[in-house]
Amino acid sequence: MPPKGKGGKGGKGAASGGADADKKEKAPKGGTAVKVRHILCEKHGKCMEAMEKLKAGVRFSEVASQYSEDKARQGGDLGWMTRGSMVGPFQDAAFALPVSSMDKPVYTDPPVKTKFGYHIIMVEGKK
Repeated sequence: MPPKGKGGKGGKGAASGGADADKKEKAPKGGTAVKVRHILCEKHGKCMEAMEKLKAGVRFSEVASQYSEDKARQGGDLGWMTRGSMVGPFQDAAFALPVSSMDKPVYTDPPVKTKFGYHIIMVEGKK
């Protein structure tokens, strides 16, 4: 995803070959890839509404379809993401989360803020 017109600051979250190499030493701790779902909202208020739905027991994929404002509208599924391919705060949160299922999701609470907005993240797998 290209950054939104912020000139010099833009490429910070994108991985370059060099940045990836530095992170390889830490890889065994959390694996090198995560199967991620998220709900992305530009506004904090909307993200908190989605959080309330999750807390009320609505399936993560349903809440994502209803609330998420990005391209991952298929239940928020981003698929397998490798370390270094995500923006910093999102990546840190994704690798810190335990693997969970749609029935009993473990997600970021409070939401994670990035340059794209507020994310509620859950992890379905690690490798």
